[in-house]
Amino acid sequence: MFGLTFDKLLIVAVIAAFVIGPERLPAYAAKLGQLVRSLRDFANGAKDRMRDEMGPEFDEVDWKKLDPRQYDPRRIIREALLEDGPEAAGAIKPVTQSAYAQRKMPLTAGAIPPYDTEST
Repeated sequence: MFGLTFDKLLIVAVIAAFVIGPERLPAYAAKLGQLVRSLRDFANGAKDRMRDEMGPEFDEVDWKKLDPRQYDPRRIIREALLEDGPEAAGAIKPVTQSAYAQRKMPLTAGAIPPYDTEST
């Protein structure tokens, strides 16, 4: 979460308590609680509205399947450009590790550095 650890958040809270002062601290804590409650109500309201509009299909949707982080655009384009035959679909190899991820691995002596053959 933005590189903030519990220790850093605690230090920020202590500094904020000194800056705000003991007189105004309860009022600001109440405002923070109201903000958190309103955000939670907003999220629950959006989920309830989605459930009302979609009906019973809302519970049947596999939301993890729709996560955009799982898609590989190169694979999608390759599948779209290849023929629709079963032998073409079998020729597609899933991406196991990107060139970026391979770059983080140490190279052995005499090894060729990885590169993306499809990049421009």
